Amino acid sequence: NRMNPPVILYRFGHFLHSRKLPLLGKFISYCNRLIFGVWLPSSAQIGHNFTLGYWGIGIVIHSQTRIGDNCLVSQNVTIGRNFGDTRVPVLGDDVYVGTGSVIFGEITIGDNVIIGSNTVVNKDIPANTTVVGNPFRIIAKDRDKKYWEYD
Repeated sequence: NRMNPPVILYRFGHFLHSRKLPLLGKFISYCNRLIFGVWLPSSAQIGHNFTLGYWGIGIVIHSQTRIGDNCLVSQNVTIGRNFGDTRVPVLGDDVYVGTGSVIFGEITIGDNVIIGSNTVVNKDIPANTTVVGNPFRIIAKDRDKKYWEYD
């Protein structure tokens, strides 16, 4: 299991939040912020087998974000809303987000996507692709392998 301490705290806070105890959930979120330097709000919806690079240093995730199963978010990543938007990014299953990337806007990231380090994502990304750069460009399509299957 790849769970690390900030994810364990998030799971506890999310449990409290989902049991109609949002203030306790928010308290857990602030504990995560103070102890690990990650903003991983208890109100976010995050799937199974989620992990954070380097225990989440510098990561900021919007409170309404939805992240699928088997995702890895590296350090110094921001996932949030663009000015004027009402919705936030939705990440599918098996998504890898590289160090320093920024994902924002009313967008959807498909399943089995690799987002390279320092990539800026402000548009939808189709499933089974690899993207890099600012603005991002697709460098691989129709991948079968998951990010953890590469050497």
